[in-house]
Amino acid sequence: MYLQISHLRSLLALAETGSLTAAAQRLHLTQSALSHQIRGLEEHFGTRLFQRKSRPLKLSVAGEKLLELARFTLPRIQACEYSLSRLADGVAGRLHIGIECHSCFQWLMPALDLYREDWPEVELDLTLGHSFEPMPALRSGRVDVVISSDPVADPDIEFIPLFSYESRLAVNANHVLAMRDFVRPRDLADQVLITYPVEPGRLDVFARFLQPAGVQPARIRHVELTPMIVQLVASDRGVTSLPDWALHEYSDNPRLRFLALGKDGVRGTLYAGMRSSDSNKPYMQGFVRQARNTCFDRLPGITPVAQGT
Repeated sequence: MYLQISHLRSLLALAETGSLTAAAQRLHLTQSALSHQIRGLEEHFGTRLFQRKSRPLKLSVAGEKLLELARFTLPRIQACEYSLSRLADGVAGRLHIGIECHSCFQWLMPALDLYREDWPEVELDLTLGHSFEPMPALRSGRVDVVISSDPVADPDIEFIPLFSYESRLAVNANHVLAMRDFVRPRDLADQVLITYPVEPGRLDVFARFLQPAGVQPARIRHVELTPMIVQLVASDRGVTSLPDWALHEYSDNPRLRFLALGKDGVRGTLYAGMRSSDSNKPYMQGFVRQARNTCFDRLPGITPVAQGT
């Protein structure tokens, strides 16, 4: 392809200044270099681009065609160059978030509203964990951040801790377990356990409580929405395990009781997992800061956790 961006810039400068001398000065070229460039275009396309001996310079029909192209193309190139520079500086980019923790909407949506104010050039999107495998999606670039309490060992993925929390068991106030301070794994062997629709190993109640003891509940019922899960428990249709901060808003419900998982309780950490190559980008660090700030402003019972824990 013979036509180059420099040719379009030259045509635009000549059309706007109407003078070879002024155009050459704008382009930081000598007059002879600019004349040579225009002659090369005319020879290549076999037509004149300017009417000869016109003052100021007047474009021919062919020249007008190239000028139309220049006016259409150059602003888009300039805009793309600007966008690329903003991407390189880490102030613009894409932040597609995959959510394993369904109850995270309680703090994530307010956090994103505040984040969008400070980072308007970042493209935001959300994907629910029951519709994708989080780690493959993160590695392949389908999502850019995964909110998870289940980190994996992978040198290409960095898990940045957001906060620590306790998982608790919610039961109906008249349930046989309701008067206990805590439950043991075997206490759930004859229970209907209501959970989010994700793999059991990605839930604290299984990974940190039931599976190590070799216990399975009598039945697992999947429900996507936290309020619906809590309503089913309040109606004595099963029991559930959720983070204490997710259960806090239901603490005044007289039909519910909340118990520790085991005598010492089960604590977990919520992480923002991202590709290691992205973790130092300013807009990624900005998201982590805003997520932490919003969580500690809004969620009771959570505690900080040092990175690397």
